[in-house]
Amino acid sequence: MSNENFEPRLIAFCCQYCSYSAADLAGSMRLQYPPNVRIVRTPCTGRLEVEFFMKAFERGADGILVAGCLEGGCHFTEGNLLAKGRVGYTRKFLSESGLEAERIRMINISAAGARPFVDYINEMLATLKTLGPSPLKRVGPSTNAENRI
Repeated sequence: MSNENFEPRLIAFCCQYCSYSAADLAGSMRLQYPPNVRIVRTPCTGRLEVEFFMKAFERGADGILVAGCLEGGCHFTEGNLLAKGRVGYTRKFLSESGLEAERIRMINISAAGARPFVDYINEMLATLKTLGPSPLKRVGPSTNAENRI
């Protein structure tokens, strides 16, 4: 498959207090981003584990965006700092495995940041388009659970 026809699948794990609100506001403002983005609302990005990221890659995601509260503004005190460390660990793990660390990224955004949220989504999709399809996708017949991403 050539990268020209490739449409990357992006999973955005969003904190329910800030970044999910920014995504919701983007919808209210009719700001658009491609339909191949799946937003997963989480109570706090600090609840995310490295295994969640790797499972998303395994199930067909080409990239992951973790969007949390502004640093120092987490509703659970330090959840976004924990997530930042886990994203950093995952980037290092991907890099040491011979994959692109750019496939996962963490951003911090406020609830009023609809425009920056859409800009980050589009920027991440452009990066993924240049990287091409993820080599971590399972090979073989897919199941309905894998197609839900």
